Amino acid sequence: MVQKTSPSTGKAAMTQLDAADSAPKLGRKRDHTRDADILDAALEVLAETGYDRMTMDMVAARAKAGKATVYRRWGSKGELVVEAIACMKKNAIDFEHLPDTGTLRGDLVAMVKPHTIEDGERKLQIMAGLTSMLARDPDLVEAVTAAIVEPRASLNRLFMQRAIERGEISAETDVETLAMIMPSMTAYRVLILQQPVDRAYLLSLIDGVLLPAVGIRPGA
Repeated sequence: MVQKTSPSTGKAAMTQLDAADSAPKLGRKRDHTRDADILDAALEVLAETGYDRMTMDMVAARAKAGKATVYRRWGSKGELVVEAIACMKKNAIDFEHLPDTGTLRGDLVAMVKPHTIEDGERKLQIMAGLTSMLARDPDLVEAVTAAIVEPRASLNRLFMQRAIERGEISAETDVETLAMIMPSMTAYRVLILQQPVDRAYLLSLIDGVLLPAVGIRPGA
């Protein structure tokens, strides 16, 4: 027995089917809750192996994430590294809560803490891992500088500018050049000499290099 459908009923049924077919089909939403873990794992692997030897599978294993999760989120190793470097900048120095001791030396020494020393060394190791990638992609240099070098240089500029405003050092001080002294010498020690950076070394830079360069006598 064939069930008959009136023209009006059939038209209504077709309209509903057409609407269902034309409605956007929602895919599975991407889970971004693991992104921070994966990006941090990418930086760890990068620092240990270098960019050329690094693989997406290594990152997934380090983050204890599924390979498919990593590949869905980032189309290539390059994309993953670039985003990981960008996140480093977000987690840089907290400029809203800096020490203000009243002296340039006091401010600089107050920033020499175990976790800041470890973080600085880690960033330099990451930079070392990026060497080959930077050679192939000069545009990435700006992003790496902003994430790894610039935060510390900006901090030194701020502290020296405070010292100028207090009258502690001359207004003629070459702040831009001197702000790069400690980051540059620290990078040379880690990347070229392959020696660790500790509190004693950083204090030697403050007292033996930077302060004399701005006209402050050691022990003053």
